[in-house]
Amino acid sequence: MMDGTERKNIKPGLRVKIVQKQHQRTGQLTEGIVKDILTNSQVHHRGIKVRLDNGIVGRVQEILG
Repeated sequence: MMDGTERKNIKPGLRVKIVQKQHQRTGQLTEGIVKDILTNSQVHHRGIKVRLDNGIVGRVQEILG
């Protein structure tokens, strides 16, 4: 499984699991397709922030492919 903390691993069109800001305490994950990458830095320790094709924003926890 690839690491969601490195920007180079994430591309638009990939299926990922993200955690939304309001779910960070519970760790509830949302699955979807990456539309936009919102984090500019190459690495972020909590996960790269993305917008899914349905408009939900969150940090990548798992890359499914």
